[in-house]
Amino acid sequence: MMDELELLKKDWQKKDELMPKLSYDEIHKMTWKKSSSIVKWILIISILEFTLPHLLYILPSSRDVLSVYQNNSMSPYFVAMSIFSYSIALYFIFQFYRRYREISVLDNSKNLMRKIIKTRRTVKNYIIFSLSMVLVMVIVIVIGIYLNNDFLSDLDFGEKAKDVSPEKLKLSLMMAVGIVGVLLTFAMGVIYFLLYGLLLRKLKKNYTELRRLEV
Repeated sequence: MMDELELLKKDWQKKDELMPKLSYDEIHKMTWKKSSSIVKWILIISILEFTLPHLLYILPSSRDVLSVYQNNSMSPYFVAMSIFSYSIALYFIFQFYRRYREISVLDNSKNLMRKIIKTRRTVKNYIIFSLSMVLVMVIVIVIGIYLNNDFLSDLDFGEKAKDVSPEKLKLSLMMAVGIVGVLLTFAMGVIYFLLYGLLLRKLKKNYTELRRLEV
């Protein structure tokens, strides 16, 4: 029995010697490549997120809805909000590009860790901004409906709505916009959690691996 145990120990020792052992530089290079790929995907997703919704404007129904906002007194507020949100969104996309360019350069572990932290912070700020802008836009729309009586005349509610008082129509519209806005913000939060959250967790895993190398 003892002889068999010794043979097993020797066999495992041989297997351990045959197993490939990665050096510090090899592990660092693998982690760097994975981090660079993750940041590239963050950049791609942010660009798609910015461009794809604008394809909806090609649809006739979307153009009709857009014309309602363009032809009433609320249009200056929507134009101002759109310019502001587009400017900040483009700023974040540029920042993701910068993070990708920075992290694509092979560097030592400490600098790579610093770049990963910087990237994670930029993504988190972008998520907070995007969700906040949806809520702000909803609030502006609700306030605009409340203050603008002409807004209802630009919308077609159908024959049944003619028997309903304008105050009730306005209140119903404000509640509908508020509910849709909250649901939209929640849905976007889930999407961000699935997409960006997964990538951020991978970046955090790479950061942990780099910290382990430094010990």
